[in-house]
Amino acid sequence: MSETPKVIDLDRDAVKQGLQEGAFVLVDVREPHEFAAGHIPGAVSHPLSSFDVSALPEGKRVVFSCAAGVRSVRAIEYAQAAGRDIREHYKGGFKDWAAAGEPVE
Repeated sequence: MSETPKVIDLDRDAVKQGLQEGAFVLVDVREPHEFAAGHIPGAVSHPLSSFDVSALPEGKRVVFSCAAGVRSVRAIEYAQAAGRDIREHYKGGFKDWAAAGEPVE
């Protein structure tokens, strides 16, 4: 019996503000080739295919991001199953960010 994960959707403005303030670590769970092709400045790569909850930053607020908000929810499920209280993700993901003309690294 699996519990429904507690998920908080963040929009682009919330992500931009949080990054500017250094309020959280944005963890991009897309695959390495996707991350290399372009990512949100300041994001750290942590591919879902080789997901290791113990490698996530401790003591910092973690927000997951992916291409469109599907894999980031899966990452929340994995983290919560491993006992981490992580529930935020960028709902629109990289596609929303890039489509809005935001800077890309």
